[in-house]
Amino acid sequence: MSEVNGNTVRKTKHGAWPWLWLSVAVIALDQVSKYLVSSQLAVYDSIRLLPVFNLTLLHNTGAAWSFLAGASGWQRWFFILLALAVSVAIILWLRYLPRQQHRWRAPALALVLGGALGNVIDRVWHGYVIDFIQLHYHGWYYPAFNLADSAITLGAIMLIIEGLFTGRGRRLSDWLK
Repeated sequence: MSEVNGNTVRKTKHGAWPWLWLSVAVIALDQVSKYLVSSQLAVYDSIRLLPVFNLTLLHNTGAAWSFLAGASGWQRWFFILLALAVSVAIILWLRYLPRQQHRWRAPALALVLGGALGNVIDRVWHGYVIDFIQLHYHGWYYPAFNLADSAITLGAIMLIIEGLFTGRGRRLSDWLK
C-alpha cells in the first residue's frame, strides 16, 4: 500500500489495463479506414496503388477467407457472439496478467482485442465485414482483408513468438541480442 494525495492506493503486480489504449487505437484506425474506403468506392471497385497492392472494396459475410460466407445468415450472429466471448476472455486475461508478461503478451492481446471488436462493429452495423486491402502478384490474389484483420494477425504472431522464445527459462530479449 502507498499513499497518493492522502488516499491509500493498493499497488498490484497484475493488470495490463494501460494497454487498452492500443485496442482503442486499432478500433479507431480500422473504422476510419473502412469509412474512407467505403465512401470512395463501390463494392468490387478497385484502385491499383502499387504493382502488388490494390484498394478493393468487398463485403465479407463470413470469417477469414470468406469461411461460411454462403451460409443463410446465422453466421453473422455466431461470429458476433464468438468475437464477444473471445474479447471478454482477453479483457479478463489483461486484467490478471502479471507485470512481467506486459512486454509482449499485453500488446499482443490488445491488438487481437482491437481487431476482434473492429470487425464486430462491422457485423453489428452492416451485417458484414468491410475488407479493402488486396495483395497480389503475377495473377495470384490473396483474399482481401482490413486493418482489424492485420491487428489480429500481428497479435497472434506476437503471441506465438512469445510462446516459442520465452518458455522454459528462455527470454525473448536473449534471442534478439
